[in-house]
Amino acid sequence: MEYYLVLLPAALLLLISKLLMKLCERINLPSVVGLLVAGLVVGLINYIPGQDILTDASLEGIGYFAQIGVILIMFSVGLETKVQQIKEIGGPAIIVTLAGVIVPMGLGFLVAVWCTGGFAELTQDKLLAAIFYGTISTATSVSVSVATLKELGKLNTKVGNTIVAAAILDDIVGIIVLSIVLALKNGNSVEVANPWIVILKMVAFFVIVALLASFISKGFHKLDLRFPHHRLIPIISLSLCFIVAYVSERYFGIADITGAYIVGLILSTNPDCQYIGRKTEILGYMIFVPLFFGNIGITTQFTNFNMNMLLFGVLFIVSGMLGKIIGCGGAALACRYSLKDSFKVGIGMMARAEVALVTAQKGVEYGIIDTSIMPFIVLMIIITSFVTPIMLHKAYHKEKHMATEAPACVG
Repeated sequence: MEYYLVLLPAALLLLISKLLMKLCERINLPSVVGLLVAGLVVGLINYIPGQDILTDASLEGIGYFAQIGVILIMFSVGLETKVQQIKEIGGPAIIVTLAGVIVPMGLGFLVAVWCTGGFAELTQDKLLAAIFYGTISTATSVSVSVATLKELGKLNTKVGNTIVAAAILDDIVGIIVLSIVLALKNGNSVEVANPWIVILKMVAFFVIVALLASFISKGFHKLDLRFPHHRLIPIISLSLCFIVAYVSERYFGIADITGAYIVGLILSTNPDCQYIGRKTEILGYMIFVPLFFGNIGITTQFTNFNMNMLLFGVLFIVSGMLGKIIGCGGAALACRYSLKDSFKVGIGMMARAEVALVTAQKGVEYGIIDTSIMPFIVLMIIITSFVTPIMLHKAYHKEKHMATEAPACVG
């Protein structure tokens, strides 16, 4: 492949992405929406007769950049995970998280099964696809909720802390579920892997990582003492991220993004965590992350778009939103939160963003689901980004005070 073929589409994506990100910030939409729309805009070049900008070769090159982008995204998500917040909330965060994974996943699974002929026509491939659609529904992004709660002065309350802590756990559980489903697909093979072998490999991987975690953490602490805020720290961090991502995919059949996330999680307690995060963000959002989201926009196809897919897409979005409200809200209620506070927790966990996209894109990449679902994932992000702050504002309307301590969970 002639490398220069990548340069023009990459330049267009980077330029349009930056412009649309700024526009989204002005109208209070997540920047990820602008990144995706940039890909859709550049993708319109495909409809120009005789165009030689978006060729197979250039798209292949963009795809390689995109893969690095998604690894950097998940590494950053791991770095931003605050384990201490989970400990502070305790039981309720765990219960809310589990319900916020199980209920949306179950609803997404049932919708997918119903829209593909029901249980009577459930083949092995359809079963795996239905499970994966459920997995997409588990993702949560509380950036919109956090910004809204901060604006309302309610972030450091029992509701705010519960939402943040549960979202952190949600990422961890969601990544584990995603890894299991992808491992079952047995890479790009058309066969489904033996589930016991998948579980055995996953257990071995996490045991090895757990054993190495303490060593890695101590090693980075020593580096911090010797080279505080030195660029050597983020360089070594990224090297370790890439190594673990490679090993997890190559030798354990676990998604590379899982390895990247775990390295970020290990380094999240490092004194230089914020410094590593800033440097990673500069690298990622300068080049690789916009190309990842742009690549999704470019490769999103509408060829298989029909009434059945439209019905499924609408039901999928509705089930994903209701799943978080019912699951997380119901769990909070079980933990003796008031009915109003439980509803707020459910709303706060409803928003989706980059993790849902990463999950869906992995399913497309592995051949588990069809790319025609991608427009609905984008639509879900847009809808929840608008609806979540509106509903939170209404939920807090006329409320003067909130309790600041989270009660212990029953049971």
